[in-house]
Formats: sequence, C-alpha cells, structure tokens
Amino acid sequence: MSTTTAPAARAAGASPPQSDPPVRTRDPKRRRKILMAVGGALVAFVFVAPYLVMVLDSLRTSSDVKSTPPSFLPKVWQWDTYAQVLGDDRFLSWLKTSLIVATGSTVIVILVAIPAAYMTSRHRFPGRGAFLLLVLVTQMFAPTSLVVGLYRQFFELNLINTYAALIITNAAFNLAFAIWILHGFFASIPLEVEEAAALDGASRWQVLRRVMLPLTLPGLVTATIFTFIAAWNEYVVALTLMIDDDKKPLTVGMRAYITGYEQHWDQLFAASVIAVVPVVILFAVIEKHLVGGLTAGSVK
Repeated sequence: MSTTTAPAARAAGASPPQSDPPVRTRDPKRRRKILMAVGGALVAFVFVAPYLVMVLDSLRTSSDVKSTPPSFLPKVWQWDTYAQVLGDDRFLSWLKTSLIVATGSTVIVILVAIPAAYMTSRHRFPGRGAFLLLVLVTQMFAPTSLVVGLYRQFFELNLINTYAALIITNAAFNLAFAIWILHGFFASIPLEVEEAAALDGASRWQVLRRVMLPLTLPGLVTATIFTFIAAWNEYVVALTLMIDDDKKPLTVGMRAYITGYEQHWDQLFAASVIAVVPVVILFAVIEKHLVGGLTAGSVK
C-alpha cells in the first residue's frame, strides 16, 4: 500500500518532505580575527590620537588653542600656518641643523659599528669579552648625567656651538646599540659562507662588502633608523652646546615660538608636525627591512 501512495502523491504535485536546515557552527578563528582587528584599531588610535590633536591644533588660531573649554575641531580653520612656518628662515635653519646632525651621526655610527661588530663576532682576541662589556656599560649612561663634562671637554677643544660637537656626541651615545645589533647578525651567519667566499678568491674586504653586508641588511637598517631617530630627537646636549639661534636643531629651536612676550601655539604645533615628517618617510621606505631586523633571531 505504501508503494502505491508515494507515486500517487508525487503525481498529485505534493512536495517531498524537507529536512531541517543545517545548524550554523560558529567559526572561532573568524571571531578571533575580528577581535584582533578591533583591538589593533583601538591600540593604533591611542598612539595616533596625540598626532591627530597636534594636526588639529596647528590649524587653529592661537586664541582657539587656549580657549576653555576646548573644542575637538577648530572654530576657525587657519590653513596658512604651515606656509608661515616654512617661510620662516629660523625654522629652515633649525631643520638644516637637525638633518646635518642626524645624518652625520648615523653615518659615523654605521661606519664604526660594522668593522667593530664584524671583528668581535668572528675573531677571539684577548680582551674581547671586556670590550663587549665596556660597550654595554656605555649604553647605560644618559647624556643628561654627562652634559657638564661634555660641555667642559668641548670648550677645551673649542667646539662649542659647532655641528661637530653634536655629531660626535650623538654618534658616541648610539654606537653601543649599533655594535650590539650588528654583532648578533654577524654571529648568526654560518662561518662556512665566509669560508666559501674566501676559497673563491675573495679578500677579507670583499667578503665583508659582498657577502656579509647583504646578509646583515636588516640589522644595518635597524641600526640606521634607531640612530637617526635618537639623534633627531636629542634635546639636552643640543640645548647646552648650541648658542646661536641659527645653529640650533628643531628640538631646541622650536621653543622660540613660545616666549614670555609672544605665544604662537599654532606655529609651534605646525613646526612639530613638519618635524615628524622626515622620520615617517624614513620608516615608510625601510619598513620591511626594519621588521626583519627586529624579529631576527626569534626563530631558529
């Protein structure tokens, strides 16, 4: 009887019984990705918020910056502040000094750190451990604690108010970090790579320049960016050693916008935004190598 009713039901146009829709299972990986994205956006906002406020304050008038209660957006948008700052001869002099000091310090650090790190990582010589310990100890001294001695030393050398004083000081305080970074990179390269290049007829200088340096490129980039930023942001030594306004770096010179007689908060914030641009550009150019340098050695 059941065999005859089924065809009859199909012939009458009755739809077959449908099964229950499958229950959707939650994807924990997808939820985790969403939570990580939201958390990353919140962390990024915390770090970007001060720069956003700085940009907005640079577009306000000076009276609007000091208004109480403060407003998030400017009441009057002042777009010519950046033109005023870039047209200020004092600002251009400060920018030139910062570029000269940061670039000169970085070049000296890299040129000295490469042979020092290479020799300490490849050769066992008497006093090697003491040398590395001394390099590490010098990293513990802050420029603030030595600024009086530095002033006396440069005064005796007649280097007060010169670019050379700032370049030498910044190079000295950042050299230890660069040596330790590059020492780890050189030590991580197998010795067989260097021996193979030597068997092919390469001299020690050619091995270093054509084999070792390309393999340690992430370390070189890491040492370069950190040295440049440290020299670019240095304040205490520059405040002590530089006297003429046209030879002061940006970190010291920008104080001239806020004095006891006149206060140009809009120009101060605009100058601060412009001062950040070179570092941001440097980060954007070498970001991939920088990440590789910071994570090198984490996985064997």
